[in-house]
Amino acid sequence: MSQQEALKLFETKKVRTVWDNEKEKWYFAIVDVVAVLTDSVNPRAYWRKLKQRLIEEGNQTVTNCHGFKLTAADGKKRLTDVADTEQLFRIIQSIPSPKAEPFKIWMSQVANARLEQLQDPEKSIDQAVKDYKRLGYSDKWITQRIRSIEARKELTDEWQRGGVKTGQAFAMLTDLMLRTWSGLTTREYKDYKGLHKESLRDNMTNIEIALNTLAEVSATELSKQKNPKRISQHRNIAMRGGEIANTARKELEKDLGKSVISSAKASDYLISDNDVKLLDGDENEQ
Repeated sequence: MSQQEALKLFETKKVRTVWDNEKEKWYFAIVDVVAVLTDSVNPRAYWRKLKQRLIEEGNQTVTNCHGFKLTAADGKKRLTDVADTEQLFRIIQSIPSPKAEPFKIWMSQVANARLEQLQDPEKSIDQAVKDYKRLGYSDKWITQRIRSIEARKELTDEWQRGGVKTGQAFAMLTDLMLRTWSGLTTREYKDYKGLHKESLRDNMTNIEIALNTLAEVSATELSKQKNPKRISQHRNIAMRGGEIANTARKELEKDLGKSVISSAKASDYLISDNDVKLLDGDENEQ
């Protein structure tokens, strides 16, 4: 089965999803849905108890649920209970929540949007833009982030073409590139910004995103030219991409007189909820 993992937003909460290319359907991480509907401090424990009760009742929906390895908050892949749209509708019926009906509508919209995106890939980008706007990111930041996503996808495609297969190898090359241009490992960078479960890339400033993208674009073009076959060759190219970005970083810092590695995170510069409402109000008046 060919699967594509993705994060979807319901209001401002993230729901891990997997698209099955063969069956052409979404699978949703059940524990994330529980977190959305219940606001439980421990959605995993809530789901364990609910799952046990449904099994005892002979609920076939739970029995037929799949388990996929999804990316956890710490970046590691862990086996996670998932359900397709039909299964999840039935599970939601067992969860008393005022958000149940709005969530069902959202699920249907996600399913329909994916089928439309298969026909028109630009709609995937449009959806990402809408999600970032909903979270309060500025237009300039969103433009940079979308470009970085495209650059990252091209790089990972190039790594796969060159024989890099495992997620561990992807993470190693990514960390090497980041460390080369920034001087920090991924973990050190997140600690510097005070991040825990949050995405590092979604908490980079415009300059940080630009430098990281430069490293990845450079590595992609070098890989296309040198056509590496061994992991050691991929490492050298990843390091060279990081060195190119590091050179640009040093030149910029020389003129600015300060480091561009920022401790700022998204919550420090996102538009506030009140500002978003004001902007929405202005748009409605026009």
